[in-house]
Amino acid sequence: MRMTVLAATLAATALVPATALPSGAVPSAHSAQERSPGAPHAVPAGLAPCAAGQLCLWAGPDFTGARHAHELSTVDIESCVPLPAGSHAQALVNRTGRPVTTYQSAECAETGEFETYPGDGTWVPRSPYTVRAFKIWEN
Repeated sequence: MRMTVLAATLAATALVPATALPSGAVPSAHSAQERSPGAPHAVPAGLAPCAAGQLCLWAGPDFTGARHAHELSTVDIESCVPLPAGSHAQALVNRTGRPVTTYQSAECAETGEFETYPGDGTWVPRSPYTVRAFKIWEN
């Protein structure tokens, strides 16, 4: 069953303990933190680190296991990027500034599960499926 981006983001942010957020802030549906216009995109307290401009993927849920970071300079926009053979991801952070679609299929086939996440700071501690490939989209 395919989840909407909003539902996936809400589900992911609901898994983050409220004590992990500064000043008891509640995570928004679009971003893991609220910030004023022009404010730097800092990593919210208690969440997995991922530098601005990167897509970070972890092998295990809750940002555990091997971490792989991808940047726009090393990825072709709107091209399928399979993870290395034998590897997969179960948690991710999208800070690319662009939407990213993750795929259950290593070929980015839409016959399996797939989901698109906004790029201005989306933390997903538990993907609803095993991620084997992704695409970074033009804005």
